[in-house]
Amino acid sequence: MSFVRPRLIDHFNIPISQEDAAFAIPFLDEDIPLFLDPFLLWKSPSQQDNALHAILINSFNHLGALANKGELSTARSMLINLSECDEVGLGMSKTKKGLRISEKTANEVLDLFRYIPQVKNSGFTHFEEVQLYVANISKDRISDIACNLLKSFLIDFTQNECRKYGIPMNDFDDIPIYQSNTNGFVSERVSLPYNPQNNLPIILMPKRWLRYIPWINYEDYFKNSFVKVPGETQRERVAVLDYNRKNYDVVKAYIAEKERVQADCKNDPLFKQIPILSAKRALNGIIKLPTGKTDNADKQYEDGCVKLLASIMYPHLDFAQEQSRIESGSQIRDLIFYNNCSYPFLEQLYKDYDCKQIVFEMKNVADVSSEHINQLNRYLSGQFGRFGVIVARNEVKKSVFKNTVDLWSGQRKCIICLDDEDIKQMVDVFESKQREPIEIVKKKFVEFIRACPS
Repeated sequence: MSFVRPRLIDHFNIPISQEDAAFAIPFLDEDIPLFLDPFLLWKSPSQQDNALHAILINSFNHLGALANKGELSTARSMLINLSECDEVGLGMSKTKKGLRISEKTANEVLDLFRYIPQVKNSGFTHFEEVQLYVANISKDRISDIACNLLKSFLIDFTQNECRKYGIPMNDFDDIPIYQSNTNGFVSERVSLPYNPQNNLPIILMPKRWLRYIPWINYEDYFKNSFVKVPGETQRERVAVLDYNRKNYDVVKAYIAEKERVQADCKNDPLFKQIPILSAKRALNGIIKLPTGKTDNADKQYEDGCVKLLASIMYPHLDFAQEQSRIESGSQIRDLIFYNNCSYPFLEQLYKDYDCKQIVFEMKNVADVSSEHINQLNRYLSGQFGRFGVIVARNEVKKSVFKNTVDLWSGQRKCIICLDDEDIKQMVDVFESKQREPIEIVKKKFVEFIRACPS
């Protein structure tokens, strides 16, 4: 059985929590749904980040200088090469393979250095502005261009993190790297981690640079700065971009305002916990539901459990995904976590039960039956090892609990059951911050092991 939503570290059995890692842990089958935001480097308290931002802006402005000196072909070719950076795996793609911009789009970007006087004279201070002038440049392009211009630093960062955690690397020939001192590309032989599914190189990204939406972006500009007719909620994007090119001062005012409120610009984590108040609301919604399927109660129960448990188990368990499976004619909803061994109890599960991912099966039933236990038992193999959790409404009956003990005696598989009272207790400790919700799961595990024959 293969991993659910596999990550680089899972393949190599390197247990790191996303909370502890300085980089965004890459997925093997899909992109990380975040983007490098150059503004985070500009506003960073780190002098290194500030210096990298200066390199980024100077390198981008150099393309405009080349075009204005009559070297349009060279500038265009370089910009096209900079417009896609597959090694970092950022964005919304499900294939991890992107396309570069067209010559037409590259020309439109370079034309900004010719036709906007202020840009021609001084260049850009924040090259994310390009989104406000050119139709086919958005957050993914800004991110990829920035990644390519900073690739030399990112390679050093990646190698340091791999050595720190023991992530294997391979040597790759002809990796194109932009050199800011020569303002050109060189091809180098570089050691990088690799995707075991296709042996392609991977470059790790610092978490502190990542956002879902860049601080400077078209939608924010149109909503808050663009001069609209009263009551206007939308306008053709092409018309807005054309207006911006002819009214640079409006864009300049928008950029100045974004700089003024820079304290509000923070990096986005890969996973956000719900607030305590939201956790209590989710719990109340779960508790009030009737058991069974009446009025879609089972689906509401599952949705509530996914939202609640994914948050209160973080950061000890990183949420992988929710998924459904069909068994014996019924649909079963599962909540899957990565086991990062970030807590002694989780490390024990990893070592003693081969549990690399942990499955929580949700059942909105009045009574957990032996068949429910057997369903989960059949699912426990591969990365799930021999440990699983059933989340249900009421405490299991003695006969069903005995079935779980017998299962452990015969196959050394451990299935524990959490009920409404356990979930309440987990939310209570989540609110108080005096203990960790994972301790409630550990308590149930200890109670189960004590009932097993020695």
